[in-house]
Amino acid sequence: MENNLKKITAVLGPTNTGKTHLAVDTMLGFESGIIGFPLRLLAREVFDKCVSKVGAEKVALITGEEKIIPKTPKYYVCTVESMPQDMIVDFIAVDEIQMCTDHERGHIFTDRLLNARGEKLTMLLGSHTMKPVISSLIDNIEFVARERYSKLSYSGYKKISRLNPKTALIAFSIDEVYAIAELVRRQKGGAAVIMGSLSPKTRNSQVELYQSGDANYLVATDAIGMGINMDIDNVSFSNLRKFDGKKTRKLNLSEISQIAGRAGRHINDGTFGITGQCKQLSSDEIEKLEKHELNKVDILFWRNSDINFDTLDSLIVSLEKKTSSEFLKRIHDCEDEKVLKFLIKNNNDLKTKSSKDYIKTLWECCQIPDFSKKAYGNHIEVVKKVFDFLTSKSGKVTNDYMKKQLQYIDRYDGNIDTLANRISNVRTWSYVANKKDWVSNSDYWIERTKHIEDKLSDILHQELTKSFVDKRISVLSRSLKQDITLATEIRNENQVIIDNQYIGRLNGLKLDLDLKSGSLKTDI
Repeated sequence: MENNLKKITAVLGPTNTGKTHLAVDTMLGFESGIIGFPLRLLAREVFDKCVSKVGAEKVALITGEEKIIPKTPKYYVCTVESMPQDMIVDFIAVDEIQMCTDHERGHIFTDRLLNARGEKLTMLLGSHTMKPVISSLIDNIEFVARERYSKLSYSGYKKISRLNPKTALIAFSIDEVYAIAELVRRQKGGAAVIMGSLSPKTRNSQVELYQSGDANYLVATDAIGMGINMDIDNVSFSNLRKFDGKKTRKLNLSEISQIAGRAGRHINDGTFGITGQCKQLSSDEIEKLEKHELNKVDILFWRNSDINFDTLDSLIVSLEKKTSSEFLKRIHDCEDEKVLKFLIKNNNDLKTKSSKDYIKTLWECCQIPDFSKKAYGNHIEVVKKVFDFLTSKSGKVTNDYMKKQLQYIDRYDGNIDTLANRISNVRTWSYVANKKDWVSNSDYWIERTKHIEDKLSDILHQELTKSFVDKRISVLSRSLKQDITLATEIRNENQVIIDNQYIGRLNGLKLDLDLKSGSLKTDI
């Protein structure tokens, strides 16, 4: 299908092969470049690295909710959705290209695979399972195989109480994550928590909590599978089934491999196993995971990107266009299409006002992400309201409306779920504020939404730490392991304080430990 003479390279291999590092270094060797990542968190991390290497004036960050664009950037670090489509640069890279098989976002990755091209080099990074389908779709492509730096082996079943430090426990629902984190707190002193719904700032703070040794365990969803590089020796699955938005299904081997591969980073060997009520893996599955012999991908999700905005009907027809390729499958039930069809069905006015610009604006509004994924009706209302503003006389979302939306979110009380929900909501308004010419006084609202998200993220991190880490145990166990001299003092009424944590009371020459938490006792 591809007759482009510009050089295209696919760098494929399992996790921990240095693919992303290679791509970033290669990009910085060119005069200009764009690199797309599956997560805002990853884009931010790479952006910071690029800035430290070549300077802030040369690097731009573009994600749905955050844009940092200096006057004359040479390099653009983006989420895949936000990669500039009409910019000519020497180098283009797309990370985690196996996301072409994702049920929600696959068509966007497939579009970049087929259409995003650098003038001198295009680099596709991802799993070796993609090789057959990429070679079928793109001519004259060079494949570079990367071997894993370290060995990954199966460690079998272990109870949570017997798991060693530097273990990541994997669960697939928020309730499961909380239950396991609480169990680890009582038995082991504490765990950091990583979930896809956490903001980048909260996630980074939880990663730092783990990396510093204040929490020796990590409880995570499959969000850990995407490029979070941490010092993990063992990955232990509490479940191998997940709800994928439509049904509860068993993870396929590629998904298990992506998560298990987080164990043993760089040259340190890693292990993966199961715990809790998790069903056993078969010997055949274990062997395939250890040898990275996974089923090859043969079909990618696709949607026509040549969209016709002449009428509402032509927009729908162009979105529903089928593909003639046997390697591509038209994606169904995309969120933006569902919103579009709902609005057209329930609003007769839309059909009468159908200028090209009007229809383009409607489609852009339908692509506002539903970050909270809880109240679908609420998301529809947001899309409708923003669209009404953009097609009104002023053509912009007003200051009064933005202020009203944020006043409900700019609160810092409540439990973990309440805080996480507010972060999801503020991300929506951050996205709206960052869209060009959508909001009056956009610079102010970009700054305001960022401030609220950062503050909520800090408080959510504190709440997670308070809920799932017993500071007294972590202080004692970390110090004992590292043979550190503890900062110990005796305060009023013989209170014993170690590294600012109340441990107990001196009674003559005897130390009465404070065991109220119920967890200190098990550790000592």
